[in-house]
Formats: sequence, structure tokens, C-alpha cells
Amino acid sequence: MKNKVYTRQYYIDKIRGFYHSDLIKVITGIRRCGKSCFLLSVMEDLKKSGVDEKDILYLNLDKRGYRKIKTPDDLEAAIEALITDDDFKYLFVDEVQNVEGFEEVINGFREDGNFSIFITGSNSYLLSGELSTKLTGRYIEVEMFTLNFREYLEMKEFFGKEIKENKMEEFNEYIRFGGFPKTLEFDNIADKETYISDVISQILDKDVVRHKKIRNRLVFEKVMTYIINNFGATVSLSGIAEYFKNQEHIVIRQETLNNYLKILENAKIIYKCTRFDIKSKKSLRGEQKYYLADLGIYYSRNVDARINYGPVLENIVYTYLSAKNYKISVGRIGKLECDFITRINDEYRYIQVAMTIMNEETEEREYKPFSMIRDNYPKFLFTVDTLLQKRDGVIHKNIIDFISDDENL
Repeated sequence: MKNKVYTRQYYIDKIRGFYHSDLIKVITGIRRCGKSCFLLSVMEDLKKSGVDEKDILYLNLDKRGYRKIKTPDDLEAAIEALITDDDFKYLFVDEVQNVEGFEEVINGFREDGNFSIFITGSNSYLLSGELSTKLTGRYIEVEMFTLNFREYLEMKEFFGKEIKENKMEEFNEYIRFGGFPKTLEFDNIADKETYISDVISQILDKDVVRHKKIRNRLVFEKVMTYIINNFGATVSLSGIAEYFKNQEHIVIRQETLNNYLKILENAKIIYKCTRFDIKSKKSLRGEQKYYLADLGIYYSRNVDARINYGPVLENIVYTYLSAKNYKISVGRIGKLECDFITRINDEYRYIQVAMTIMNEETEEREYKPFSMIRDNYPKFLFTVDTLLQKRDGVIHKNIIDFISDDENL
């Protein structure tokens, strides 16, 4: 299995146009989402297109033999040692943030003009420091997510894993254990849970504590747990502060809370989805929702494994569409809420997400926000129903089929 790399074709297609560009290709995403394997896929794609293997330079700074590379001089020397001639080179550096001050080295090779550079990091600190200030307009970010449901099925097939005939059973398993690629190597449930818990611990130790000075780690972890347990719910800084004051008897300043949430966002554990007023087409301040980078994060930290399909399905839709470059907000129409408003190429789409509309009350509740929208942009209703409704011009889609077929809005 270790010699085989599943190719995540969507991301290959996304980056292929920049293969020969001098723009630095920065691959970001939550730790263990598959960035290292993606670099290997890009290298294979380059070879297939005719690039000579000697012109592909690869450094994995987490790998044995390269872990001692800690300074810019060390990094530059390691790269120089791989160069055998003056031909154009494709330079890949994995986990580049392990070297403090790597930016000046990467910038130097980029300015050399003879390199196409690809770098990965486990978090967005890559784009919050010197790299973003020195290289404004000189890099592109390709953000990777964990496996969506289609990729999950494809990867199971790729590795010869049994795929259940009942797609809903597979979907529930995907929900339960998420889309971290390596979880598919384990057949035992306890092993899957242990692996995901270990990933979260690594993120805390390597992407959070090491990069940010957190005075009270215990309180920080309580805030993280609160956000993880309330993913998909509307929250505000004042509401979170009030909860901790009244329920946990902990006083946290809103400024501190905001800082903690930013840290979790930068570590790619959570994604903020702001609210948007449909009538005025303006963003609303104050309240927002947070979605998880992967559902396995929630289930690995909670004893109760029952599925609350409402926020779970929203989370799946959110990450699927985000990976496809849709800009996503929570919609407000007067006192009503539309689960999502998406925008791409200045065109809007309105989305409601529910497990089912098989009873009349639920159907009316899900369709009501749509009835308040006066423009003619498409409206989508996602459920797991196999019988699809035709009503009021709304496009009713089965979410499992929609993602399995790699559809767009």
C-alpha cells in the first residue's frame, strides 16, 4: 500500500496550469489531509508529461535524514546538493515551516528564474508571516481538504477495500470517521479513532502551541472543545463568553476568545462562515457559524456516536463546495435563515440542507426561506431522500449522489 499513491485528480487539475510558472505554489490544509501524497502525485504527473526525473528536486523536511535542516543556510545547502546541472528545475519542499526563516531561501530560488517551486505546510502560518509580505502577488495558495465522499469511495476502491452495496451505509461510515486519508488503512474502529485523536494532538502540539504563546492551554482547549461540539450552530463572541462565565465559571475576554478562534482557523481545524443579508447583499457582523475541517474531529472527541444529521450534512456541503472555490456565507432573510449562499463568478446560489423532507412540516420549513427570495438565482435543496420533490422551481438533490457524481451548482 505504501508504494501506491491515490491521485486526487481535482487538485491536480487545479494546479496543473501553474506547473511551469515562477509563482510559488503553496499547498495548505489541515495536518494529514494528504498534502505530501499530493506532491508525489504532482511529481508523477510531471514525469508523465516528459519532465526528466533529474529535474525534479524533492525535500521532505519531516523525513529521516532531513530533520536536522533547521536554518536557512542548511536548507539552501540541501537544495543545492540536489542540483546536478543548469536545466530548469521543479523544486518540492514538504513541511517547509520546519525551517525558521525558510522564506528568504524560497524567495532566492524563485528570483533565480530557473525554478518552479512547490511548498507545503500544515497550516496557514505559511501565509501569515514573511512569505506573504515578501511575495505579494508571487504565489498562489492551493488549499486542500480531507477526502470528500466521492474521493473516499475512490480511495477505498484504489486500495482494494470492500465497498458496501448500500451507499447510505458507506455514507454513514464516512460521516463517523471522516475523510483523513490514512484512516482507510485501518479496518478496526478503535484504530481509526486512535489515529484521528493522534492527528488532533499533533495539530495542537505542532501547529498551535509551538507557533502561538497560549498562556492558559486548559482554557484554550475548553474553547476548542466548545466550538467543535457546536459546529454548524450560530455563535457570537459575547454568547461564548457568557456560556463560559455562567456554565464553566471561567471569565474570558472577547479579545482572547477572538484570538483563540483565529488560532483554530489558522491551524485549519475550523472554518468560519459569516452571515450575509440577502436583501442588501452585505455581510453581517457579530454572529457566525463554524464548520469542521473534518467530521472525524468531532466523533473522535465525543463518546456519543449518534449522528445529528442537520449540522453534519451542512458541514459536508460546506467543505465540498469550499474545495470547489465557492465563496460561502450563511444567509439571512428578515428573521429567517437560508443555510448557505454561495458565490462564484459573481453569480449566487441559495442552498437549504436537511436530512429529509418526507413529512409536510419539514418540507414547509425548508421551502419557506426560498419563498422570501425575490431574485432569480438558482435555489438548491439537499437531502438524503431518494424521492426528489419538484416544487417552486427549487432543484432538489440527493446529497450523496451530488457529491458522488462530482456535480457543481
